[in-house]
Amino acid sequence: MSNRDLLLEIGLEEMPARFIDESIHQFGLKVEKWLSENNISYNGIKLFTTPRRLAVLVESVAEGQEDNLIEAKGPAKKVALTPDGSWSKAAIGFSRGQGLTVEDIYFKEINGVEYAHVKKFIKGQETVSLLPQLKNIVMGLTFPKNMRWANEELRYVRPIKWLIAMFGEEVVSFEITGVVTGNETKGHRFLGTNIKLNSPANYEESLFEQFVIADADKRKQAIRNQLEKIEVENNWIIPIDEDLLNEVNHLVEYPTALFGRFEKEFLEIPQEVLITSMKEHQRYFPVKSQDGQLLPYFVTVRNGDHRHIEQVARGNEKVLRARLADAAFFYKEDQKLSIEAALEKLKTIVYHEEIGTISDKVARVRKLANLVSEALDLDEKTTIAVDRAAEIGKFDLVTQMVYEFPELQGVMGEKYALQKGETLEVAKAISEHYMPRNAEDDTAQSDAGAVVAIAEKLDTICSFFAIGTIPSGSQDPYALRRQATGVVQTLVNKNWEISLERLIGLALNLITEDKIAKRSDEEIFHDLEQFFSLRLKHLLQEQEIRYDLIDAVLGSGLRSVPSLLEKANVLQSKIEGEGFKETIEALSRVLNIATKAEEMGDIDRERFENDQEEMLYHSYLDAAKREETGLAAVEFYDVLHSLKPSINQYFEHTMVMADRKELRENRLNQMAGLATLILKFAKVNVINVK
Repeated sequence: MSNRDLLLEIGLEEMPARFIDESIHQFGLKVEKWLSENNISYNGIKLFTTPRRLAVLVESVAEGQEDNLIEAKGPAKKVALTPDGSWSKAAIGFSRGQGLTVEDIYFKEINGVEYAHVKKFIKGQETVSLLPQLKNIVMGLTFPKNMRWANEELRYVRPIKWLIAMFGEEVVSFEITGVVTGNETKGHRFLGTNIKLNSPANYEESLFEQFVIADADKRKQAIRNQLEKIEVENNWIIPIDEDLLNEVNHLVEYPTALFGRFEKEFLEIPQEVLITSMKEHQRYFPVKSQDGQLLPYFVTVRNGDHRHIEQVARGNEKVLRARLADAAFFYKEDQKLSIEAALEKLKTIVYHEEIGTISDKVARVRKLANLVSEALDLDEKTTIAVDRAAEIGKFDLVTQMVYEFPELQGVMGEKYALQKGETLEVAKAISEHYMPRNAEDDTAQSDAGAVVAIAEKLDTICSFFAIGTIPSGSQDPYALRRQATGVVQTLVNKNWEISLERLIGLALNLITEDKIAKRSDEEIFHDLEQFFSLRLKHLLQEQEIRYDLIDAVLGSGLRSVPSLLEKANVLQSKIEGEGFKETIEALSRVLNIATKAEEMGDIDRERFENDQEEMLYHSYLDAAKREETGLAAVEFYDVLHSLKPSINQYFEHTMVMADRKELRENRLNQMAGLATLILKFAKVNVINVK
């Protein structure tokens, strides 16, 4: 008998669009894994989704499992045989457990030891007898949020309305929540009818005849084509937000794009407000002219065909008009609010019950931003912009527009700040201090915006660490990991050489002054070091830096982030170079023996006993002097590399752990001083050079 196609479809009430991609991916993987584990061959898998269904079509599935000849390993020969050479109980039990006899046992050597083995032929089962197990896959799917319905115990993304399980023309029978599998699916909710399938291969075509495009990629491409057609016909540009396109795609089964219009007067509202209202609230695509100006039109996608399309457009226009009228009202009312009055309102809004009000947070961020500006030695104009932006950066949180559109925080702050007479630098920094807002976002471009962004994020992270709210596993309700990554990325992109340890210390001091901390500064600082080290580790891994080199540069402390990345790349570029192994071994020897020094004291040249001690001392002083001039990472490495001959000569002629205490302590002091210099570059003794 020839192979058959296998179809599994879960019919549901409309699912949230954001759940669909992960759900169908999981469904496909589970089916693929089941087939593999059961040794059932097939040609390929196709996945289908609409808001009402998740479906997996497996092509050309074998009629049965492949026959298998397996080799089973048993006890060692000395256990399998008694002293007189007869079979032991262990051997008899082993063979019986495999459904064989001791006559089937043979011995095979593994790592110098002989073990009993048997070969067992396993006849493959018929696929159709195994397929009812697929019920467990359907019931085992997980979703971000689940629900129960009627009197059922099963928790699922939405109530199951129908099930298809077909192997060729044959229905695979099982039942979930009172729904029995069959060969009947449903077409479009309004345009189609029920469909009785005679073969899984006809699944996609049969649905299309009933106004359902089951292939999500084809459906998305259809939407793109329709948007492009509208663009060409009207000489418009329709910017396509991929996230919005994906969401719209998962909201429809049979997409038809259409456009509507709104009054030109609404264009007086900032275009960010209009676009946000269209995209976030209505799932509309905005429309722009060829020169990039927002036009009083929108494009939407209906779940249906072209019938009564004008009426649908008018309905959407009516809904959007009400939304934009609200936005216009909020925008007009916000003009009456002064920045000073807004800042007063922040005093009444609790940021976190253990951390204080938003006003309290703003005050700390302002202090921290000024300290960072001072540490970076920024010019006076930038410093003034930093102070003002940090002072008023949150004032838009009490505006009606941001209350209605929270995603516009900062954006509206920039707009309103300019209207209130603030400088362009200050207004821009207000918007930029939220950057990067997500993994795809850029960091702040202006110096003022970058400083306030760093200060704001550091205060948030350190505040929550101070009260013991630390991300663990997948739990990170305040997005502290994302904010820490934002701090690191901003420092890298700005190429600011300020120490990350120093920044953390400055933020933590202000939090301690506000008496927020519920733990000791030492505990908090230690946890913050570990937290930021992990973020830096991820960043270096993305750059494909070798794991031990990452440990080496992070082992020298949270110094300048750009410098740290530069050192990691220098080490990566040197690992295959001539002399790298010998250099790292020499430097590592210093670090290892320096740990024996109880504390670092002064180096007394009067206690030197050989020329090699003197030579290494002068080499050390010269290297330290050069390091203080601010070397690039590759120059710093070259300086350390130049110490190798002196170090090797030193150890060849000098016993560091001398019997005489004064000699031993002086030599350990010399090692400790040199180790301090080496560690400014990296903890090289963790590098694997074998």
